[in-house]
Amino acid sequence: MSTIQTPKSTFTGPIVVDPLTRIEGHLRIEVEVEDGIIKNAYSVGTLFRGLEVILKGRDPRDAQHITQRTCGVCTYTHALASTRALEDAIGVTIPKNATYIRNLVLAMLYMHDHIVHFYHLHALDFVDITSALLADPAKASQLASSISPRPAKTEDFKAVQDTLKRFVESGQLGPFANAYFLGGHPAYYLSPEANLVATAHYLEALRVQVLAARGMAVFGAKNPHTQFLVHGGVTCYDALSKERIAEFENLYKQTRDFIEQVYIPDLLLVASEYKDWANFGGTGNFLTFGEFPENERNWDTRFFKPGIIYNRDLSKIDPVNPEHIAEHVRHSWYEGDKALHPYEGETKPLFTSMGDKDRYSWMKAPRYKDSAMEVGPLAQVLVSYAQGHSEVTSAVDTVLKHLNVGAEALYSTLGRTAARGVQALVTTKQADAWLDAFKGNIGRDNKIAENCDVPDDGEGVGFVGAPRGGLSHWIRIENKKIANFQLVVPSTWNLGPRCNQGKMSAVEEALVGTPVADPKRPVEILRTVHSFDPCIACAVHVIDGCTNEVHKFTIL
Repeated sequence: MSTIQTPKSTFTGPIVVDPLTRIEGHLRIEVEVEDGIIKNAYSVGTLFRGLEVILKGRDPRDAQHITQRTCGVCTYTHALASTRALEDAIGVTIPKNATYIRNLVLAMLYMHDHIVHFYHLHALDFVDITSALLADPAKASQLASSISPRPAKTEDFKAVQDTLKRFVESGQLGPFANAYFLGGHPAYYLSPEANLVATAHYLEALRVQVLAARGMAVFGAKNPHTQFLVHGGVTCYDALSKERIAEFENLYKQTRDFIEQVYIPDLLLVASEYKDWANFGGTGNFLTFGEFPENERNWDTRFFKPGIIYNRDLSKIDPVNPEHIAEHVRHSWYEGDKALHPYEGETKPLFTSMGDKDRYSWMKAPRYKDSAMEVGPLAQVLVSYAQGHSEVTSAVDTVLKHLNVGAEALYSTLGRTAARGVQALVTTKQADAWLDAFKGNIGRDNKIAENCDVPDDGEGVGFVGAPRGGLSHWIRIENKKIANFQLVVPSTWNLGPRCNQGKMSAVEEALVGTPVADPKRPVEILRTVHSFDPCIACAVHVIDGCTNEVHKFTIL
């Protein structure tokens, strides 16, 4: 796959990374290394998840407001999943303009999430910030100009380098403190100039992600924690005005330009130097719920289609049947050992001890037909590629050609990171068409919400193709109150523990076979884990470690 000789050590023994940083929430990774290669892995969520307990007995309309407080990044996806679950229980079809607005806000979230992931959560696994101090700004400018149509000035890179120098000399390294690249590391390959380009764009991305977040707030009222969803549609009537649409469009176009002219070129630049990482971090099975519907009640109308791939076989895409989803707890810190469908799901904490290899995580282990599944951008891109999705196929083929690798390279840490860029690019371009369709429909039909009541009894599920992967909320209603509510989130699919049958989760499987060059600075573990974009805040929440009691709060 690559002529680069991936460095590895001769180390044999355990490595524990706790906490694993640059993620949402708290994650511990334990691996067993033999002669410099990971032979076994355990993914440990270290805080209890309790939202299901909090939601019981509440009004079903409260669910979207509570679940999106799971974390402060992809909050809208939880609100959308909860709202879709309630709409499924009601059986309501929302107005077309409401679907356009929901899709546009979600598209902006994709842009925001993927920019933040690549630059601020994942880049330092490949980019040596201190090496940028050795770069020639003029050569860095030439490099940037060679990969992007956007003008690049020597003085701009010199200014970034000077700022970085003052920052390092101050000794207050902030997010770069304790970085594995400090002091040199054999697993970092980029030239000083490439490191300077990436560092400059890391800093620029801090500003650009604000534009995407503001774009969500134009229609969503605020961000994080949007306030515009309602069962039956949306409530943002200002979204129909020319002024608000123009505001959204301006923010969207600035974000789109950055993705097309900076993010994607940077991704290809970094990937070109790390092609050896197409050999590591792969999994076998993939699941996606698809996303961006024309009709929210019909999966087949989604721009990205749902589907399942087994054993990397792109010749056959299985349909998704929600009846085959179950959450396992045999190796989690919960009572019982049965795998339950989410409608029947239970959340009864029972902590044993940290380091326990039998029950070792607060995360549950979702499975589809008892098989572990990877969810997320790679799953969506593979399913779309296999289905002949024209926009995805074109983008994937362009990336493969640029890197001079075959499609087998997609099943890897490198492929997972590249797929995120492909998903960001395709979604960003398609958002222009959704925006035009929305503007064209205004005046013909300005309805954005259907009036509907909460049923006395019922059940429903809301599926969302979140930026991190397949998200589903499952609600059971009795006497107009929530009788049961379960969140099955991307990070439990990807980073949960083993299931009842002892099968590894996606990230555990992906870590096996990974080389480790320096056991005291195992950046290779970070690369593969970060490529899944973990959000442990979505998967676990707080319990008292001494008393094993769930804390109860009164929200006024």
